[in-house]
Amino acid sequence: MNESVLIGIDHGYAAMKTAHCSFPTGLEVFDHKPFSEDHLLEYDGKFYLVGNHRQPLQKDKTADDNCFLMTLAAIALELEYRKAPATASVILAAGLPLTSFGRERKSFFTYLCRGNHPISFRWAGRPYSITILNVVLFPQGYAAALTQPDLLREPSVILADIGGWTVDLMRLDNRLPDVSTCRSLELGVIRCVEQTQEQVRRKLGLSVTPAQIESVLRGNPSGMDEDAKQVIQAEADQYVRSLLSAIAETGLDIHAMPIIFMGGGAGLLKRRLASVSAPCQPFLLDDVSLNAKAFEQLAAQLAERSHG
Repeated sequence: MNESVLIGIDHGYAAMKTAHCSFPTGLEVFDHKPFSEDHLLEYDGKFYLVGNHRQPLQKDKTADDNCFLMTLAAIALELEYRKAPATASVILAAGLPLTSFGRERKSFFTYLCRGNHPISFRWAGRPYSITILNVVLFPQGYAAALTQPDLLREPSVILADIGGWTVDLMRLDNRLPDVSTCRSLELGVIRCVEQTQEQVRRKLGLSVTPAQIESVLRGNPSGMDEDAKQVIQAEADQYVRSLLSAIAETGLDIHAMPIIFMGGGAGLLKRRLASVSAPCQPFLLDDVSLNAKAFEQLAAQLAERSHG
């Protein structure tokens, strides 16, 4: 095999992200090959359509093979983006919430590494053979913050990583996390979308999709009913207010310290966070792949030090 490839992956509840690719965490299994190979994973005699929808919440990502199968798809997409060989030795850089990092680190490492054995599969009709040589794990959110030195010049900042299901919080003092402040609130952007769907249904009798809601929140042009757009924006504003209130209730003073919002939710709610969060001091890191990029960057730095 060629020289190993370092790939960072952010295993989100709502989406899988690499440095250059992102797709929803949907996974639909078929016993027979469907008509299209687009986003089709073939593994161990079964066919999996990947990313067509968001799968139901599963807090323990190691409970079945779904997360691992989506990891294979993410690796294939990243190798394809880099124009790398389909036969490769891979080092994965991934993350876990700081609140559960110590507890879940060993099991997630074992789950992803799979004993360093070659793994054969097909993605979008192309055969792959990869060997996961190592898995390097970091606290998500915090790892991404370390790559933003300009935002860490303040002596104390609040970090809010808005994911699909959870919002992971921590306070950083002089760039170091205060573990006693770490919280994981089940207030992720999925809840915002579901509540918005319900309110649009109640007020207007319309059944809008998550894709439509996300398009409105991103400010994309669409032919959606203007009243529906107003309900969506109002619900997003209410979600932001509720989130800020929940952060304050953890004991973090949102008026005394700047808040760094990051994660897929920050990208989706960028327009609403900027307008509703005053008089807080918000900084928005809206790159959905920021965690994945940070994992790669920090893993590369560790490798350089070990060989230095």
